[in-house]
Amino acid sequence: MVLLLYNLALLAALVLGSPWWLWRMATTQKYRAGMGQRLWKPRLSVGGVAGGGERRPLIWLHAVSVGEVLAVSRLVQELTGALPGYRIAVSTTTRTGQELARSRFGPDRVFYSPLDVPWAVRNYLETLKPAMLILAETEFWPNLLSGCFRRGIPVVVVNARISDRSWPRYRRLRGLWRPMLSRLSRVLAQSETDADRLKAIGCEASRVSVEGNLKFDVRAGALEGAAELLKQQSEGLRFVVAGSTLEGEEAALIEAWPKLLEADPNLVLVMAPRHPERFNDVASLLKASGAGWLRRSAWPTHQAGAPRLLAAGEVVLLDTIGELATVYSLAALAFVGGSLVPAGGHNPLEPAQFGVPIVMGPNYVNFRTIVEDLLAHGGLRIVEKCELAQALIELLGNSAQAQAMGAKAKVVFERQAGATRRCAEAVKKVLASELITERMT
Repeated sequence: MVLLLYNLALLAALVLGSPWWLWRMATTQKYRAGMGQRLWKPRLSVGGVAGGGERRPLIWLHAVSVGEVLAVSRLVQELTGALPGYRIAVSTTTRTGQELARSRFGPDRVFYSPLDVPWAVRNYLETLKPAMLILAETEFWPNLLSGCFRRGIPVVVVNARISDRSWPRYRRLRGLWRPMLSRLSRVLAQSETDADRLKAIGCEASRVSVEGNLKFDVRAGALEGAAELLKQQSEGLRFVVAGSTLEGEEAALIEAWPKLLEADPNLVLVMAPRHPERFNDVASLLKASGAGWLRRSAWPTHQAGAPRLLAAGEVVLLDTIGELATVYSLAALAFVGGSLVPAGGHNPLEPAQFGVPIVMGPNYVNFRTIVEDLLAHGGLRIVEKCELAQALIELLGNSAQAQAMGAKAKVVFERQAGATRRCAEAVKKVLASELITERMT
């Protein structure tokens, strides 16, 4: 009955909202990307063959966007090595997540997730015939879950969490969620708070465990791409890296930039907006500011194929996907965005892994547990927008303090490692349990 009501409400929303959706698809690339397959069936070759010539069963792992793809990257590698008899395929919802997943895992293992409408979910499950569905974080879609349960497909949730922002909504609707969530095979929570919340809304207590945050296991590889280029062309300049910035934060950074240069003229600012559709807007802000700047995607050259040296005081607009993590490794100081504006903040672990001192604004509800851990150990500083310039200047001018902050941030990062291995072991146990059940029946 609950599923019927959900589908009726979903159908009404699709019909009533269709003019808006059609307009957005006509005018915005991200709304068109993958829509054909999301409404019908996946574009994925399911004929993976093992060494003996038999078709391998498929494990479907769903990661919504860039953050989730980064979080599960090592898990995909771990499962690929630990389960050679299975094929691991990854779906995403967003275009940027799709691009990053294709570059990390290969296009033959990546596809768009279905819209949660009955016919699309049915087509996906009948085409893929997954041996297991793994959901990253809390992507609970009623038709997808129901379709898996009807077919006896185990569903495991990794890196599970319920944010402070989402918790009141989940709690109000726990009576609707309980019948579905109680059938999940395993729920691997990030923290005790997340585990308690997941059990409160219906997850079976015996199947919920705290395994840690996969993002603590994300390790950037060797310098390549933008990071390698920046290092080669900087000749001793110091980098301030502002990552995952949102509207309002770039303007604050541009306003603070002349003050930072007065304190240290040998700086370069790398600015990485969170959303690709805002790259041009940020470029317009930089152009209007009068500061020297350049785009990562169109690096100016002295001659063909030879990037020119960066000049002190320049701003680099990092208008590419998937390069921010390694660029943080060059930073003398990092600002993590989404935090000066009421957006809940973004992930401070990316700079923490390199021992980089971190500054954030006061809005960090999306990463509250991580931020509070870093704060408790002195690995991060929280500032209001009006304090941003002064805080950056203080840390840039006090190398001993900055290095100590960075070292403490790295200790927090390293201390929390191991979630990937624990999640992989849990997935293997569920698969083994399913095989035993099949043999008994």
